[in-house]
Amino acid sequence: MLRLVKARLLQLVVVLFILSLVTFSLMKLAPGDPVLRLLRADEVHVTQADEAALREELGLNRPIYVQYLEWMSNLLRLDFGDSLIKGKPVLDEMADRLPATVQLTMGGLAVMLLLAVPLGMLAAKFPGGLPDQLGRIFALIGASMPLFWVGLIMIYIFAFKLQWFPTMGHGGWREFVLPSVSLGFGLAAVHARLLRSGMLDSLSQEYIRAGRARGISEWRIFFRHALRAALIPVLTVFGMTFGSLVAGSVVIETLFSWPGLGSMAVEAIFQRDYPLVQGYLMLCGAFIIIINLVVDLIYGIHDPRIRLHKGGTA
Repeated sequence: MLRLVKARLLQLVVVLFILSLVTFSLMKLAPGDPVLRLLRADEVHVTQADEAALREELGLNRPIYVQYLEWMSNLLRLDFGDSLIKGKPVLDEMADRLPATVQLTMGGLAVMLLLAVPLGMLAAKFPGGLPDQLGRIFALIGASMPLFWVGLIMIYIFAFKLQWFPTMGHGGWREFVLPSVSLGFGLAAVHARLLRSGMLDSLSQEYIRAGRARGISEWRIFFRHALRAALIPVLTVFGMTFGSLVAGSVVIETLFSWPGLGSMAVEAIFQRDYPLVQGYLMLCGAFIIIINLVVDLIYGIHDPRIRLHKGGTA
């Protein structure tokens, strides 16, 4: 297990280095000039002297590799720089927005579990029956609809027609419902069918039939043994698709005016606030890799055979 942690931490360093190169390069290749944006050249007359002075103040007149090395040097000290538009440190700006994004992500994860686990287990318990047919329809709809379309339908039905929930805002539980359901709906469809498939495969194994022959209750076989084995592929896909929650939060936060990191990143892109965009991408990359590390550790706790197969030590 310790060997696995070391390997994942090394992977974290390598991936973040590559991500920093890609992020920095894309920001430099992106259309628009942050200097002209700051000077509001489209609204007032700007002289070349004003432009050159601000470019020198921001360090944008130096060679690209010098700018990258300086940015990386600051990044290693957890200094993400300052926002070009707001003037606040990027880390402080992200810290202000992070709680709202974590709240929305946890809400989407809760909706996914509340929908996927019962539907997947009922479909496995009654294969070919009504729960299984309803699960198939749910999976088809959930996997086919884009995230923004789910959000728009939620707004139209529950906010515009029924007027049960507001369309935007952040504070009470009523503002929290529609964004969370919209974020977790599509992922729930995928994980419900995956859990069903894993449960059916587990229930067909020899040790399940042996347990039934020994008189073990069907309840214990279903929840204690079959469900535990079926969770391994679910955990695998969850670790791979956790980035969908992060990426989906950008769409949902923009759609519902949710004051999180995703809406902050969209605003920063339109305002050419490159330090803020770079900080957001680096934070998301590190977060996704850490989640994958946690999932790998859960593997070892959940099934010792995986820990032994990876050659780790407890």
